Amino acid sequence: FNDLIFICRSHGYNIKKKQQDVVGFLEALKIDYAQLDIASNEDNRRWMRENVPGEKKPTNGIPLPPQIFNEAMYCGDYETFFEAKEDNTVYEFLGLTPPPGSKVGKRIYIIHQNLALLPL
Repeated sequence: FNDLIFICRSHGYNIKKKQQDVVGFLEALKIDYAQLDIASNEDNRRWMRENVPGEKKPTNGIPLPPQIFNEAMYCGDYETFFEAKEDNTVYEFLGLTPPPGSKVGKRIYIIHQNLALLPL
């Protein structure tokens, strides 16, 4: 796999809204991605927690979804994604080269919670 977005199935409205914002934006740019649920898969949860850099973890040490990765490279959380979106630097944020056409050859993965998985 190339790029991930981790999401979670059991958190509240605010997290769902952020997850949907990331997914919707990636779909609008026609960037291929996959979502990994941390609520129903302990391996996904463990991998996410181990791979979010220490300086990006909250004081309790447990990062909340969505967390965005390009393969094993950590891209950021929702706040840094939002800043990149506002600054029109999403491709750089994701570690992707802006495509001349409409499709990027890499896949973004979203770590998520409580969001229906969308088909690729």
